[in-house]
Amino acid sequence: MVVTTLFHTGNAMTTLTSPRTHYDPLSRALHWLTAIAVVVAFVLGPEHFGRLMRDGLDPATRSDIVWHESLGVLIFTLTLLRLLWVALRPAAPTFALTGWMNAASKLTHLGLWALLLALPMTAILALGSEGHPLTLLGGLRINEMPLIAQAAIAHWADWGEVHGLLGDVLMYLAGLHAIAAIYHHVILKDGVLRSMLPPGLLR
Repeated sequence: MVVTTLFHTGNAMTTLTSPRTHYDPLSRALHWLTAIAVVVAFVLGPEHFGRLMRDGLDPATRSDIVWHESLGVLIFTLTLLRLLWVALRPAAPTFALTGWMNAASKLTHLGLWALLLALPMTAILALGSEGHPLTLLGGLRINEMPLIAQAAIAHWADWGEVHGLLGDVLMYLAGLHAIAAIYHHVILKDGVLRSMLPPGLLR
């Protein structure tokens, strides 16, 4: 994508083009909000959550569970907003990558998008299929999800285990994504990392 600038020199009009080097501010904000929410949700994710619930624990009494589930809803909402904005925003900056780097980048981003959508969905499936409530900040609570409990998909898998596994995969993939961004900045010096930061923050 190039940014085109027009200016007059006498009676002539000259066109200059320059490459877009940064994502737009909204894309950057949504990216970093999602990243922070994912890390905090992962850290707060309680171990043996399903067993605790089956033993009669009320999740509203555990702040880590309430925050984890609230952040999960936030992540899902942010991801949908990001997908909508991708279709509407100015074109993203482009970089001259080798064939394998370009393919790896596309696969990584596709995997991250898929996991960001799948994780909240598997969490809802886990809660609904086992009859556990969804507890959110502000005292919001959904005690039953009969449509999920009665659906055939509820019995396809242990959705709590699937959710935990996908959470680990997401963190590994996000870690590789971060390492690749640092590699681009330190070794290749191609502006990939800077493109997702405010202009002038990194040199």
